[in-house]
This record gives sequence, structure tokens and C-alpha cells, in this order.
Amino acid sequence: MTTLAPTVTLNDGTEIPIVGLGTWQLKGEECIRTVRRAIELGYRHIDTAAIYGNEEAVGQAIRDAIAAGDVEREELFVTSKVWHSHHGSAEAAESFQESLHRLGLDYLDLFLIHWPYPQLGKFVETFESIARIQGLGTVQSIGVANFYEEVLDELIERTGIVPAVNQVELHPGFSQQDLRAYHAEKGIKTEAWSPLGRGILLQNPVIADIADQVGRSPAQVMLRWQTQLGIITIPKSAREERLAENIGIFDYELSEEQIERISALDHERGFGRIFNDPRTWPAEQDSEQ
Repeated sequence: MTTLAPTVTLNDGTEIPIVGLGTWQLKGEECIRTVRRAIELGYRHIDTAAIYGNEEAVGQAIRDAIAAGDVEREELFVTSKVWHSHHGSAEAAESFQESLHRLGLDYLDLFLIHWPYPQLGKFVETFESIARIQGLGTVQSIGVANFYEEVLDELIERTGIVPAVNQVELHPGFSQQDLRAYHAEKGIKTEAWSPLGRGILLQNPVIADIADQVGRSPAQVMLRWQTQLGIITIPKSAREERLAENIGIFDYELSEEQIERISALDHERGFGRIFNDPRTWPAEQDSEQ
């Protein structure tokens, strides 16, 4: 069964499906097979990045799906990202062209700075470079990932451009409430990576109880919580049943009380950020990782 995710509107007027496919750690034939199957199931939003090392496979799957008549390019929303090894005006432009070439596409729907890397201090000129590319028409929307309030303030003040998206770690227990409020004030859409908290939260008793109440899986509850908060989410799975499960969340709703219970996990001990803190990572010696 094909399920299309509803879309939300970015600050430049572009529509983006609220659920997409994350492709981190998917490689080669597994990546091609997963992206093809996701498109067959109704995914229209595909997220990759230069550092993932899978842009060729993602692009092959997209081109194969188009050739097979499963989808038209205009129906898809494809995102990639520039790594901090390519911060800088010329370097960012080069990275974009390399991503476009590896994907084998004529344009991207969204291009992001993957991390602010404030220690290097080149995120502003990197964003300015991406904005110039946007002006040429080979990328529809531009944004950032893993940015926080201070670097967003600097970026907006110095460029006069508000990013369309900020893609950040976000999951139950780490709902980024303050950052989401900042985004709402500025007109930036919040997008969640690792929306299932690396699977750690699948056994959480609050999530499990709500899943029992609504007759859904814990993963579906977490993703539905995010989308009802207006958060774009990009869960990753290579398993067909999970792919179908992750997008099949739009025929029911969580109650306000259920949403509040999940959001309250932020205040429980043992919860919080799982991955790197962009305020301190990468350190100078980690810049190529």
C-alpha cells in the first residue's frame, strides 16, 4: 500500500513531506534496494549527505525509480549536505557540484550545512556560497543542520537570510523545546534526525503504554508525536516492514495528554542528547571525521 506523507511549507514557499527516509549508514545495493522500496511505499522525501558516502547509490535508486515509472523527479524532495571539510566559499560550491554529480540529478530540493563547526568560523561564508547557488536555480531551498541559537543569530544577522530548515538531533527525552521555540519565532522548520533515539526509547514504559492505548508500535508513536508537533522527521530503516510502519502514521492522532506525557520525558533522569554537541564538536583535530 502506498502512503504519501502530508507536506509542510518552508519559509520560501516550498512544500516538504513531513516524513522522509534517512539514509545514514545505508550503502551500496542495500541502499539502492531500500530507497527503491521506500519510493514504492510512498516516500517522497530522501535525505543523504556527502559524508554518508552513499550519494551514488541514492541517486541510482532515484533514477531507477523514475525510469520504471514509479515516480517523477518533480514529486521527490531530495536533500544533501556539505561536510565541514568543505566549509568556505569555493569549497562549498565545489561540494555542491560533487554531490549533484554523484546523485546524477539536475537539481537538489534542499542543501544544508551539515554542522556549524564554529571553531573554524566559516559557516557564514559557506552559507553565502550556498545562497549564490540557490540563485542559479540548481537548488530549491537552503538550510542548516545541528545549528544552535547563537550561530543561527550570527548567520541571519550577517547574511540577511533565514535558513529554511535546521535539521537537529531530536527524539523523546530530547525534544529541543527551546530551539523549536526559537525556530518558530524566526520561521525556520525543525527537522529531526535520529528521531527514534537510536532505538533506545523503543522499550520506554511511557512510549510502550501509549502504544498500547492507540494500538500502534512504539516507533509509530514517537514519529506521530513529532509530526503532530510540526516537526519534519527522517527515520532510517533498511527493513521493509519498518519502512511501511514509519510512514503509516497518518490515520490516527495522539491526544494532547499523550503528547504532553511524551514531551515530559525531557525532564526525566537519563534522557537528553545522545550524539555530539554542536557547541563543542568537532574539535579541531576531529574536523575530517
